[in-house]
Amino acid sequence: MPVHPLTPTGSAFAEAIAAMSATPLRAEVLWTEIPAPQKMAPHTWAASGEVELHDEELASGRLVVLHDPAGNDGWKGSYRMVVLVQAQLEPEFAVEAMLGDVAWSWVTESLELAGAEAHELGCTATRVVSQSYGALAARPSTVDVEMRVSWTPDEDDLAPHFAAWAAMLGAAGGLPPAPSDIAPISPSHRARAPRTREDA
Repeated sequence: MPVHPLTPTGSAFAEAIAAMSATPLRAEVLWTEIPAPQKMAPHTWAASGEVELHDEELASGRLVVLHDPAGNDGWKGSYRMVVLVQAQLEPEFAVEAMLGDVAWSWVTESLELAGAEAHELGCTATRVVSQSYGALAARPSTVDVEMRVSWTPDEDDLAPHFAAWAAMLGAAGGLPPAPSDIAPISPSHRARAPRTREDA
């Protein structure tokens, strides 16, 4: 697979990204390379992704790969994976006090499922409940969840970590764990990608 045009060529980082981005993902996960933030590390790469099932977008997010060949004391390593996952869940989750624990389980189980060994793992899960009143009372209540996750890979092989990000998107979108070549019939919970201002 050719090196992505936004990635510096002729470097170990470019080779690592090329190998990582060649990793097969489950069919519902679609991704594309996007411009990466340039001031977070000497080398950066980024992608946006969506989970689509039956022509419906269930979850969305981003992945940023940071690399400092000299190592980073804060990361305790030379690579850092920074992930954003967003989904809109069914209204029942508005009263689910354990949603944060559920989101955390999506993170840890996705890493385990992908065989992604990591340390310095952290996650912030934010739940936003929106309810309309007055002239807008007919609009259904919505529950958006946003997960911000970061971790340091134990090894320089980034392929399992790319797969873990895809698994996190799938879990947030309600897809049950499955090998990349097996598609589910229906999600385990109802979810959709969060609506933007333009959609409203």
